[in-house]
Amino acid sequence: MAIEFDDQLGERIVDTTAHADDEQGTLRPRKLDEYIGQERVKENLRVFIEAAKLRGESLDHVLLSGPPGLGKTTLAGVVAHEMGANIRVTSGPAIAKAGDLAALLTNLAEHDILFIDEIHRLDRSVEEVLYPAMEDFALDIIIGKGPSARSIRLELPRFTLIGATTRAGQLSAPLRDRFGVLMKLELYPPEDIETIVRRSAEILGVRITKDGAREIAGRSRGTPRIANRLLKRVRDYAQVRAGGDITLNVADDALRALEIDEIGLDATDRRMLRGIIDIYGGGPVGLEALSATVGEEAVTLEDAYEPYLLQIGFLSRTPRGRCATVRAYEHLGISCPEPVKDTENTPIRMDDWLKTVKD
Repeated sequence: MAIEFDDQLGERIVDTTAHADDEQGTLRPRKLDEYIGQERVKENLRVFIEAAKLRGESLDHVLLSGPPGLGKTTLAGVVAHEMGANIRVTSGPAIAKAGDLAALLTNLAEHDILFIDEIHRLDRSVEEVLYPAMEDFALDIIIGKGPSARSIRLELPRFTLIGATTRAGQLSAPLRDRFGVLMKLELYPPEDIETIVRRSAEILGVRITKDGAREIAGRSRGTPRIANRLLKRVRDYAQVRAGGDITLNVADDALRALEIDEIGLDATDRRMLRGIIDIYGGGPVGLEALSATVGEEAVTLEDAYEPYLLQIGFLSRTPRGRCATVRAYEHLGISCPEPVKDTENTPIRMDDWLKTVKD
């Protein structure tokens, strides 16, 4: 069967004109029109940015929340580009004391953007300094010690704070309430991820079929960061084993070599589910026990692996622990046992059921 390549991608490979992203050595888009997916967020931001520019004001403070890898940092850079403003990038853990934040704020110019990643990890003393800066564009500084100490207020230029967090629930209410624009990024549908893969392949100069892009997109967990990482690894495989072109078969072979199955589960995901099913009879099992069984840190399981398994319905959380669902049994090709009931048609004790399952 003949392989059909996308015509536009074929032209881009031989095109000698520099791509905007090539000059930066990055796959990140720079404009809202280049940013793929998150249509509701983009349209709202487009309105807010245009309104701020018409008034000649800085954009209101923006809070971006959502799982890691969805493009919060990229979106902050896009907002800065659309506003024609400079952006200073830092993270919550990097701002150790109030003086560090004061140094950042006093070096900002009018309409500049300060981006703080993982803003929920700011120290409480640093956070309190941020309150008047966000609300009144002023910085309160204590000079001296003891009875001679006095407070002075420094006026700050009108700037925009963009905060990004993967755990919006850990933000304190006073900080969250000072953001005028709150945006939540969602997992991407497969068609948007496919478009991102094809765009990234064009930037990287890789020939890829539509089926190859779709295969990579389907195993990317709805996350652009994972999609781009998988694309680069499949590109390596294609260059060494398949002449450089990424087709459906090449993508499938490469991802199988990486132990990533058709829905994006890796070896640790499957080991986690099998541990719950084989050792604990499907659950419930506590996180610490599961961590010891799988050989991964509990925080790694909770932050990196568990969210996706919950979202696709392979895992459920109960007060007693984690349980594998019927979908997990079906995906792993394991027959799902039914809880045995006694003669009075009431469920038997969990210990007896687990014994029945193991037998």
